Parts: sequence; C-alpha cells; structure tokens
Amino acid sequence: MCEYTFSEIKPYQKRANRQMDALLEKEGIRRDANLDYSCGLFDDDMNLVATGSCFKNTLRCFAVDSSHQGEGLLNQIITHLIEHQFEIGNRSLFLYTKCSSAKFFGDVGFYEIARVPDRVVFMENRRNGFADYLTELAKSRTEGKTSAAVVMNANPFTNGHRYLLEQAAKENDTVHVFVVSEDVSLVPFRVRYDLVQKGSADLGNLIYHPSGSYIISNATFPSYFLKDSDTVIESHARLDIQVFARIAQALGVTRRYVGEEPFSHVTSLYNRVMKEELPASGIAVREIPRLEKNGSAVSASQIRLAIKEGRTRDIRGLVPETTYRYFTSPEAAPVIDAIRAEQDVIHY
Repeated sequence: MCEYTFSEIKPYQKRANRQMDALLEKEGIRRDANLDYSCGLFDDDMNLVATGSCFKNTLRCFAVDSSHQGEGLLNQIITHLIEHQFEIGNRSLFLYTKCSSAKFFGDVGFYEIARVPDRVVFMENRRNGFADYLTELAKSRTEGKTSAAVVMNANPFTNGHRYLLEQAAKENDTVHVFVVSEDVSLVPFRVRYDLVQKGSADLGNLIYHPSGSYIISNATFPSYFLKDSDTVIESHARLDIQVFARIAQALGVTRRYVGEEPFSHVTSLYNRVMKEELPASGIAVREIPRLEKNGSAVSASQIRLAIKEGRTRDIRGLVPETTYRYFTSPEAAPVIDAIRAEQDVIHY
C-alpha cells in the first residue's frame, strides 16, 4: 500500500486545483463554489487520490479515486477536516451526502437531520444538536394564539421587508422572525439583525431569532446564493422545508409568509416548492405581493446599487429611517466600502 501525503490545497496551487476538479468530476461531483478550505491526499508522484473541503462549519466535496477506494482514505480526510474545524473553533459541524453514503457518515459520528429520498441527506456531528435547538426555540412558543413565521436575509433591511412583516403582524397574534445568520452577505449578520429589530420594533408582536445553522443558511441550503441547476435548487429547497416544518411544530407556527420574487429564479423556485410542500405539514404559505415605489418593486439589490454608486441619499423612502440613519453614520463606513468594492451587487 502506498504512503500518502496530506496537504492543504490553496487557491493559487493551479496543478492541485486542476487535479481536485478532475477527481470530483470523475466521481460525479460538482465542485461547490463556496469553499474556504480544501485538502488532499497525494501519492508519491504527487497525484491526488482523495480530497475534501469545508465552507464555514460544513464539510463538503468529498471524493476518493476509484482505484484507491477501500484503503480508508475518506476516513483520513474526514478526520483531518474535523481537526481543522476544531482548531478554528467550530464544534458544530454539518455535511451533505448522497443517500447511499449516509450509513458511512453515520459510522464516523454524524447524525441525520433530514433527507430528500434518492437525493440528499443532511447530517450533523452532534447527536442531539437539532433536538436541543428545537427545545430552546420552543421556549418562545405562545400557546393559544395564531403564530406565523418569516425568514429573511435583509441585506439590508428595506421597506419591502418591513411591509412583509406588517402584513404578517396584522394577521397573526405572534410572528417569529428568523434572520439568516450566515455571514456571506455584504451587510454583516450583526448589522442586519440589529436593523431588522430596530426597523420593526413598533409592530409589537414580533419575536426575533438568529437562524443558526438550520434555516436557509449555507448549512441547510448551500445552493441558495448560487446560480445552480433547478434539480439542485429544488432538492435543497425540499430539504430545507423539512427542517422548517419541525421548527414550525416546535413553535406552534401554522403560517409562513414570503414575498413574491420577480427577480431571483432561485427564490421563486424555492417559493413554489414551499407552497407545494408545507401545507402537508399543516403550514399555510402566504405569498405577499412586493411593495412598489415609483412603479418598481423595492429590493435590497437596488439599495446596495445606490450605495455602491454613491447615491446613499436616494435610499431614503425605500428603507426604514433606522436603516437610513445607519448608512449615513460613521459606523457604516466599512460596510459601505465593502459594497463599493463588490463588482456585482445585484444578486441573491
């Protein structure tokens, strides 16, 4: 049996990256666009025989060359990635795998959260991680009242987002507002969460939650921010909806509110799948027409574009006053710089 060498595969290492792409393709796996750490096992001739990667606290893009399977190389890759995650402070880890591989990952310490039959299984490394999350959420349950939920990224929080919350607040006793926790947006989570709270505090019947690693994050929906095939988008949407149905049950939520999506094909498809799937779990889906201003829908993309082009004053009237005050304050300077440095701000 050959001796293999472990090595990190860095973005500038062209040969190693070509080998990684070729190995993934050979094993029928598409390279994920969101990767922040990759590693590989190389033979004596520096040929890549096994690889795996991470993005944030998720493990992804595993492959072992078919001629080297059965040598325990995948176990070594997983062990290395877990050690890497622990070194950078991530204890709660997630992964996706084909249904046929779920048992293997179960044997190395991962537990199933949800699955789409014949498509994908979502797993984590804590036996009671999701159960503990649901138990904590259930403390916010309001018995004997109508409860709804809204999930938003709010990048940043606009009058369109507020309008959606207003409609939900009018029609329900309690509205649980989940703000996507993953920091993959130009406006950081800390800022987004604060602006959502400040911009809707007067509504009075909202309960705010960070989404954690379970609701429309790069853990539960890694394709959400990517232009991907409809099959992949739909598979992850169905997976995410399964997770949300259990969250709704813990909170006593019977309605989910979403905004119409005229711009994003990904979100539009997600909404369609949601309307097909959630009613079977006793959750009605209310799709609210987008708020319009001057004949066009108010969107976070147009706010980011105005900021990028130095037209921050133009966003007044399109965002709550608290959002406008933030973007005209010195505190927003790093966020404004990041938006202006981004080549394309019209995205998901």
